[in-house]
Amino acid sequence: MALLDKGLRQRMVGALVLVALAVIFLPMLFSREDELQRVVVDAPAMPQAPAMPSAELDPVSVPQVQDLPQEPVPGAGLDASAPVVEAPAVAVAEPAATKPAAAAEVAPVPVSRLDANGLAVSWSVQLASLSSRASAESLQQTLRGKGYNAYIRNVDGMNRVFVGPVIERAEADRLRDQLTRLQKLNGFVVRFQPERG
Repeated sequence: MALLDKGLRQRMVGALVLVALAVIFLPMLFSREDELQRVVVDAPAMPQAPAMPSAELDPVSVPQVQDLPQEPVPGAGLDASAPVVEAPAVAVAEPAATKPAAAAEVAPVPVSRLDANGLAVSWSVQLASLSSRASAESLQQTLRGKGYNAYIRNVDGMNRVFVGPVIERAEADRLRDQLTRLQKLNGFVVRFQPERG
């Protein structure tokens, strides 16, 4: 009898649950009022974007970079009887009032050390001339990983790897000697040529 009572109780609880669900969900299924209701939201109009003032661009003329001749290494290949020709010094005047305070602390580049483009004469060490761009980039990354300022220039289809530039020729010579001693790379010092843009 206990089994019958337990089974009867479960059936009655199940029937009550079904009746409760029917009472809740049947009106929703047969009611069409929800479909007819519309929700209207009054949103403000989208704001207008502010008008941007027009800017006029003035054309700027950029001077062309001039090729600089390679300077000979002092004492190498010079005939002792040949006269030495000095380049004329170009004077650059700049008012003292326009210099910022920080620029006054830096030693200015002497006027005679400027090239035809008005840039300081500088030097680089050419380490390799490779036909493969990938090999040149690999050497460049190796040198940069060791703290050297390495760059690549493409000249006549060859990828030349340089380190530099430095201002003093003596510093370029020391850099070449250091690269020869530490990295086992035999290079030579050349004048730094700015890359054409």
